[in-house]
Amino acid sequence: MTYPSIRDWLFSVKTFAASMLALYIALVFQLPRPYWAMASVYIVSNPFVGATRSKALYRALGTALGAAAAITLVPPFVETPLLFSVIVALWTGTMLYLAISDRTARSYVFMLAGYTMPLIALPTVTDPTTIFDVAIARTQEITLGIVCASVVGSNLLPSRLAPTLIERADAWFRDAAFYGRETLSGQIAGKAISACRQRLAATVNQLEFLLSQLSYDHTHPEILARAQHLRGRMQLFLPMISALADPLIALRRDLHTWPEGLDALLADAARWFDAPLPTRAAEIHDDAGDPVAESLRARVAALQPAHDALTSWEGALLSNALWRLGQVIDVWQDSRTLRALIAHEAGTWRPRYRHWRLGGTERFYDRGLMLFSCLVPMSAILVACWLWVSSGWHDGAGAVTLAAVACCFFAALDEPAPMVFRFFVATAASVVFAGLYLFVVLPKVHDFAMLVLLFAGPFILIGTLIPRPQFNMVTMLVAVNTATFISIQGAYEANFFVFLNSNIAGVAGLLFAYLWTLATRPFGAELAAKRLLRSSWTDVALSAGTDPIADQRDLASRMVDRLMQLIPRLAASDEHRHPSIESFRDLRIALNALDLRRSRRKLDGEVPAAIDRVLAGVSDHYARCAQASERRNAPPALLATIDDALHQVAARSRAQEAADAAGSADNADKAAQVPAGQSAQPSTAGAPTPPPVRFTQRWLRDTLHALVGLRLSLYPTLAGQRPGTGASGANG
Repeated sequence: MTYPSIRDWLFSVKTFAASMLALYIALVFQLPRPYWAMASVYIVSNPFVGATRSKALYRALGTALGAAAAITLVPPFVETPLLFSVIVALWTGTMLYLAISDRTARSYVFMLAGYTMPLIALPTVTDPTTIFDVAIARTQEITLGIVCASVVGSNLLPSRLAPTLIERADAWFRDAAFYGRETLSGQIAGKAISACRQRLAATVNQLEFLLSQLSYDHTHPEILARAQHLRGRMQLFLPMISALADPLIALRRDLHTWPEGLDALLADAARWFDAPLPTRAAEIHDDAGDPVAESLRARVAALQPAHDALTSWEGALLSNALWRLGQVIDVWQDSRTLRALIAHEAGTWRPRYRHWRLGGTERFYDRGLMLFSCLVPMSAILVACWLWVSSGWHDGAGAVTLAAVACCFFAALDEPAPMVFRFFVATAASVVFAGLYLFVVLPKVHDFAMLVLLFAGPFILIGTLIPRPQFNMVTMLVAVNTATFISIQGAYEANFFVFLNSNIAGVAGLLFAYLWTLATRPFGAELAAKRLLRSSWTDVALSAGTDPIADQRDLASRMVDRLMQLIPRLAASDEHRHPSIESFRDLRIALNALDLRRSRRKLDGEVPAAIDRVLAGVSDHYARCAQASERRNAPPALLATIDDALHQVAARSRAQEAADAAGSADNADKAAQVPAGQSAQPSTAGAPTPPPVRFTQRWLRDTLHALVGLRLSLYPTLAGQRPGTGASGANG
């Protein structure tokens, strides 16, 4: 076990100081429940200023919203307890749904509003005339704790979020460099690679929430914008580097065709992945550039096959590999530069990677699973309220409220039951600690200074574990619940049976929440992954279909975001047909289909019709996969359709090259026939305007790359089979 660091001790001391300040002020002003001010400090405190400020602001707003709802809803419905239970459940479920739908720190507003309303409303149903006073007092106590936590955290040796962003980015760079090296060497499977893929996706997901807190850390807007750009390129790197593996493996393993100079190029690119990041200010300006990246780009261009070589399968594969390698170089250079700019808060940046896919803002949400995740806490509240009302248990409101809190806290998890059980264990331990303090320690306390001294040891020790992710939830709950269960007032007052009865209610509510969650959500990440896969197949069918797409960038953004959600849910494996590898291929198929939809408008002849047949086959295949909820092998007929499209593109490319050559020769002949002293420019008076060029070699090359990508992704085992040599044994 690693001992707490200096930063952990500093955070714990600051949090304890803020909690004692909040408790002292609450006692001085004789607030009804001063212990809530102390507990609120531990709820909102975070080792970083930006996180503490954002959480404090959103907790204050959520508490006010929940209190207002309690004041509004308790008086009209207090005489109808079952109807009131339904209203409480609906309110909590609605707020929880809004919280899950927002992945930023702002989601805390809705989460707090969801369970604050039952926390205030349910204990007052036996005496509804006190609802306004209780709501106001609760808001005051929590706001006091929030203010104390923010003031102490911001002014006493504050810790900024920006260094944490750099630490997360550096961890991503280490994993990305390893993943890039393995891919360039032709390795795409293995437990180490699969685990690395999970870490890369998880880091990208975590950064989304972290960046939402960065604006509360006095971060310059330009730095925040650069951090967003960095995350966007981190998100793209993983699919791009994975797409590079297919043509490289086909060239090396299946066709044994490896042009001279490619090994050295890939080796130098792999070394560049591990190169130190820019550190001097002169190195992170646009005019400085990156000499290694520029050299790699020049070598990529030098290895590009000529137009006539693209008609062969080997030439098409090599062109595809070099094109993707160029994209990876651009994204990696952008990422290196952005990371240096964020760290040094200086320099200028001009993006090297520019593509139509950039700029999408849409995210993927599994609305069905989200709705079900909210129905579980709602049903738990309804059943718990029914048991409370039926039993007539005076302190049963405490059981219902803690059950609601526990179910809401972990509703977004794939497997919430284990975390609810940890909540139950932490609360049970808090009851024991609070009992020892209340009946053994506090009778000896005669002033506030002695109270602080007796609290300091255990609370500071527990606080050192809060910054650690593996201990955060349990230790935070122990601190919060212990402070709450002790119920410190202006004068010592303790009754063992009252203490036992009220706190057993909370423990019983958490035990009920655990059993209810275990019964209603027995499935785990497998169901979420299955639904994500089916949804991705639906979007692949959409990308290749004929239906208009409102914004292709948003569709691409949604698919990449869904892939980042899927990868961490898949166990690490050394299988070559692992679902994560197949899911990357699904994404590439969708993006290649979108590229074909864009390029077909620039082409004429037989090529657009051939592309349409390919897109129709892809759309039909994935629609059948989504309908059956299982991955199926791509049909041999689709392989033949893709091969025919490749043949059409190659024929058109040859015809275009011949036309260009004939046009050049004709122009040379005409120029030779012009008498000396006369201009070679023909008169344009009365001459018709030549028709615009409707296709170019660039569009044909882009179409070729998209078709090659489709073929490799749909039929990875047939990469060594040249187009047009038969589709026997075709499989996905």
